[in-house]
Amino acid sequence: MDGHGTAIGRLKPLAVHPYAAAGLVPAVFFLLFYFYPLSGIIIKSFFGEGHMDLSFLDQVFSSRRMGKIIWFTFWQAGVSALLTLLAALPCAFVFSHYRFRGKKVLRTLASVPFVLPAVVVAAAFQACFGKAPVMGITIEHPLVLIFMAHVFYNFSVMFRIITGFWTTLQGRMTEAAAMLGAGPFNRFFHISLPLLKPAIWASFALVFIFCFSSFGIILILGGPGYATIEAEIYRQAAHLFNLPVAAFLSLLQILFTLVLMWGYTNFTKRATRFVPEGENQHLKTPKTLWEKAVVCGAGLFIVLLCVVPLAALAGKSLVHEGQFSLVFYRELFRNASDSVFFIPPFHAVRWSLTFAAGALVIAVVTGVCAALFIRHCETRFQSRWATLFDPLFMLPLSTSAVTLGFGIIITLDKPPLNLRTSLWLIPIAHALVGFPFVVRSVLPALRSIPDQMGDAAAMLGASPFRVFRHIDLPLMAKGLVAGAVFAFTISLGEFGATIFTARPSTPTIPVAIYRFLGQPGAMNYGQAMAISTLLMGVTVLGYVLIENIRKENTEGF
Repeated sequence: MDGHGTAIGRLKPLAVHPYAAAGLVPAVFFLLFYFYPLSGIIIKSFFGEGHMDLSFLDQVFSSRRMGKIIWFTFWQAGVSALLTLLAALPCAFVFSHYRFRGKKVLRTLASVPFVLPAVVVAAAFQACFGKAPVMGITIEHPLVLIFMAHVFYNFSVMFRIITGFWTTLQGRMTEAAAMLGAGPFNRFFHISLPLLKPAIWASFALVFIFCFSSFGIILILGGPGYATIEAEIYRQAAHLFNLPVAAFLSLLQILFTLVLMWGYTNFTKRATRFVPEGENQHLKTPKTLWEKAVVCGAGLFIVLLCVVPLAALAGKSLVHEGQFSLVFYRELFRNASDSVFFIPPFHAVRWSLTFAAGALVIAVVTGVCAALFIRHCETRFQSRWATLFDPLFMLPLSTSAVTLGFGIIITLDKPPLNLRTSLWLIPIAHALVGFPFVVRSVLPALRSIPDQMGDAAAMLGASPFRVFRHIDLPLMAKGLVAGAVFAFTISLGEFGATIFTARPSTPTIPVAIYRFLGQPGAMNYGQAMAISTLLMGVTVLGYVLIENIRKENTEGF
């Protein structure tokens, strides 16, 4: 009997932990819907004639234009990320130190731009600062508009990451420094700033990646004179049909951003802190004139940055021939010219919401499994496995949406993965984009849970499933809701991959906007502004409803 018991004891360590087995879910998902389509387009590009042909490399390395494009991609991304940091840091200070009326509304307003389609953002800045601007201020230099649009688009990412971490720093450390006579500036430069560096670098790297792979904003506001690698991928694939060059540029982009994503994931590990419930309640009410001025200034800046361009966009949709009119909205419901491109707006809204719900479910399931797997690798195995998989799961953020959508179409068209005509194709493509946001929202919450809590529960006889249900799930609930918010709202505005995968009978709102913008005439432009305003309304409504689930001090990305 003792021998039998010993044998059983020897077999127990061989059992696979559920968190380790959970890694199979994102692994299979990635193999089928990311690596397979990506490898398919690369193989068809490099081996189109049945053998390897690398003659296209001369077009890349001998072209001065390509060199300028690569340099401009890095340069504009760095400047855009720096400007975003300068805008987000003061606002993060205010939101991490003070409680005030309207704070939740301002936080929601700051978050809305990031989930809007790039075509809507570009249209908003054209309406605000282009020809016949609503604000009366015309900005002619494309670079200025690009930088402004990038700050507008990525402000919430940097703002939420820094605010979330900075909030956890408020407490005994800064209070002790104040009691010892340290002034606000000394506390900031000698205590807060050194501790904030991981969060600052993590948010900077992430915003750099987003600006590095910017497409719609560069294409619409910059034009052919300000092309990035992403814009050149689209030009080579869609206009010149030069798949080898497009695929090679995609590989360069993936390699560059993989390195950046590796740096981002390492900084996020250092920026994780365990903060039990109630330990973040150090926010104070502004009392002095200086404090009230700082809070009002941050609120005014967020309104000017995040609301004014969108208000200008909505204003354009309500003005026809210099007068207030609802003609653009009425025309959305009519097909006066019997055009085959006519899209009933509520039909597009319905499909957008349907696809977003499907993408949310897929992204949450796969994202939570990936986060559990990575955290298990960090605590139970050698950390190099987590170092490998963490940035690997972020790859969809760095992959050209044009390349990814095109790859899905040309590879998932044969049994047993013949999904070209399936309604699940769009939610799958959207889930690929939303999946990294779920991981990035859930993983820091898991990392903040001390290992001793799970070990103590296991020693008391709790199974891994009970540990997950009663410890991990409640403590990561805030991050899970935040990830669901991002997955849902990003799906509503996703455009790059949708333009390849959507069918004429199942349009989404961004596809409808693109079709209106692609047709000449003031009426089509006005209808694009109108349906863009509808998308803003749907996005804000969905974001506010889910944001109300989260507790007041929940921040982060």
